[in-house]
Amino acid sequence: MSFNITEYYKELSKGDILLAFKGSITSDLINEVLEAVENKLEEGNEEGKTRKKIYNVLVESLQNLYHHIEETHDGIEEDLDPKFGILVIARNPSGEYLITTGNFVVSTKTKFLKEKVEKINSLSKEELKDMYKFILNHQRISAKGGGGLGLVDIARKTGKKMECHFFPYNDKYTFFDLQILI
Repeated sequence: MSFNITEYYKELSKGDILLAFKGSITSDLINEVLEAVENKLEEGNEEGKTRKKIYNVLVESLQNLYHHIEETHDGIEEDLDPKFGILVIARNPSGEYLITTGNFVVSTKTKFLKEKVEKINSLSKEELKDMYKFILNHQRISAKGGGGLGLVDIARKTGKKMECHFFPYNDKYTFFDLQILI
């Protein structure tokens, strides 16, 4: 094992953290996280437009985590739940928010995921809108719950490029993280 979850999470959790979570991603957790973040943003007197954007991106990010987490983890630390994921929301010194999600994926999916994020990042605002409409009108809902709209919707809402990283874990799994700046 070259990738250490504990060290990775510890590093992500430094700075001005609004929320940090690692563990089982459940539908109940999603609701709790959304409520907690909404309350913290209100308490911090964050601008309404920014609060809405963070909330919307967080919904998409958590749904992506929930629907696309690998259910089985052969060779992954025994104490990690099969629906293990990481979510960290931090505010950087310039006042922007960084939402980071992470989960294990089968290593053979890394090329597909990387190409998908790169493709979305390469599109203009108008091209993203067209892609969103196309997926909405032509794609079928997958067994995992989506038709591929999540990442496109995130890119449309933030207007920023997403970053993704892949950390090899063992011969079967890679840890995938997605970073979204708002």
